[in-house]
Amino acid sequence: MFSSFGLRTILKSSVGVLCESSALFPTVSVRPWSCCASALLSGPEVSKGVFAVPPPVRHYARVAKRKTTGPESQLSDLAPTMLKMEYAPVPLAQTTDDLVKRLLSLELASHKEKLQLKKEQLIAKVQRDENDRNSVEVQAVAVLTARIRNYQEHLQKHHKDKANKRRMLMAIDRRKKLLKNLRLVRFDTFERVCEQLGIVYTFPPEYYRRATRRWLAKKEFCIKVFKAVQKQKAEQKMKQQISTTETKQIKYMQSATFPTK
Repeated sequence: MFSSFGLRTILKSSVGVLCESSALFPTVSVRPWSCCASALLSGPEVSKGVFAVPPPVRHYARVAKRKTTGPESQLSDLAPTMLKMEYAPVPLAQTTDDLVKRLLSLELASHKEKLQLKKEQLIAKVQRDENDRNSVEVQAVAVLTARIRNYQEHLQKHHKDKANKRRMLMAIDRRKKLLKNLRLVRFDTFERVCEQLGIVYTFPPEYYRRATRRWLAKKEFCIKVFKAVQKQKAEQKMKQQISTTETKQIKYMQSATFPTK
């Protein structure tokens, strides 16, 4: 909003410009608000009694966000020229032209088809023989590993997806139980599976306990009491050693002064 002084100066200048233009060009009709608009758009200069208001500055430019590059996907090692799983054993698919081969390749495949092919690759790493499909390391560990990594990649983009996060944690717990059982039954197979699939097995804690202030204060007090007791025991042990050495010296002196006949 303009002040009253600014409005008066604009009106006076517009009337003056209108009079001058009518005197110079009597046939041309000049509207008073056109002069005011031109004065407002001209800039912060003051000429011939015209008060010009500078246009408002608008900051539309925003800082570009940097794209965070996460870890590589487990499907990145699949070449786009590879055929889909159902067309790979077909010999005719290998000899077709390039257009048909492109339609049957992973370049135009869905995410589900790529994930299925990745599962088969992980199963081929840990299976006992070519026909093994029912063992623990195949049926549970390899399939669960591919599923867990897929959930992890999904949650990196959609970190608020609580349902898939819950499914991922359930799959991790199930795989942990299977690996624990496999480690107790066949340790060599357990080591081979962890090495082939890139799994780092960590031992679970002995117990789960929530660290509260009261528990931390109690733990600190127990540590102080334990140290004090250990110090007291050490002092008592030193006193006992000193007393035993003194008694030995007294006995030695007595035996030296009063030799036995």
